Amino acid sequence: MVTNRVRSGTAVEIKQPKRGDLVAEEIKRLITEKDLKPGDRLPREAELQQLYSVSKSTIREALKSLEVQGLIKVSTGPSGGGMVVEVPLDRTLQLLQNYLFFKDVSIDDIYTVRQQLEPELAAGAVPHLTEEDFAALEANIACCDGAVDPNDHGHVVRQRQEDMTFHDILAAANPNPFLRFICELINEMIRQLIEFRNDTPVAEHRRFGTANAKIHCEIVQAARERDVERVRALMVEHMTEAPKHVKRMKGKLRGRLILDSEIRKRVRAISPAITAAIEKEE
Repeated sequence: MVTNRVRSGTAVEIKQPKRGDLVAEEIKRLITEKDLKPGDRLPREAELQQLYSVSKSTIREALKSLEVQGLIKVSTGPSGGGMVVEVPLDRTLQLLQNYLFFKDVSIDDIYTVRQQLEPELAAGAVPHLTEEDFAALEANIACCDGAVDPNDHGHVVRQRQEDMTFHDILAAANPNPFLRFICELINEMIRQLIEFRNDTPVAEHRRFGTANAKIHCEIVQAARERDVERVRALMVEHMTEAPKHVKRMKGKLRGRLILDSEIRKRVRAISPAITAAIEKEE
């Protein structure tokens, strides 16, 4: 619906919200007021129609809008309808990364923030790390410390991306959800947006991989000893040296939008490569 308002002798168009959008807002209010949790079901379509005095098509439009936002999942059939779900982390990361596409963010900007947050993230994770976490951390180190094929640029890139999983495992163990989210966002940005030139010397990749493996091993050892301050100090050192390696490897931030098809399937921050390595050891 569009109305006209006259201002200073000029008609100004004012767009009114669509009925489906208004109903979607009301359903959000319903979720909040009833304190619905992931897994809880919304009233059936017919009940929602009666509750809001709108047509079936309007209800379906509202439910589709909420599904796109990641707030609900809609299923069909006799027992179908809307079910509240937890907003997927990957969708949130994608939206934030795409927002930053339009900002002038550099590698230095990213690592300046990492230098502040990663030491606290790792230190806070130490008391909560389990044997499963340690196994995943050690398997990750083994994955990233392998030989580099000079003719396989894709393998080189995958190794550098896998380095970030080490930090995701630490993040998953930290009890602070906001700190965990921010650090996982940064890790995913590095995975998705930093690229290395094909002519980067293999020696630099090996040097970076070896340096990462060494400091990661030291962090794991200190964490096993539950030495929080040692872990914090090692991570400060790691975050100070890492950007120097990235620059020597001619890494750069690639400005682009993240596609839906690129959203990773995350399983408690443990990648398939690490899972396979753990299973092989067992």
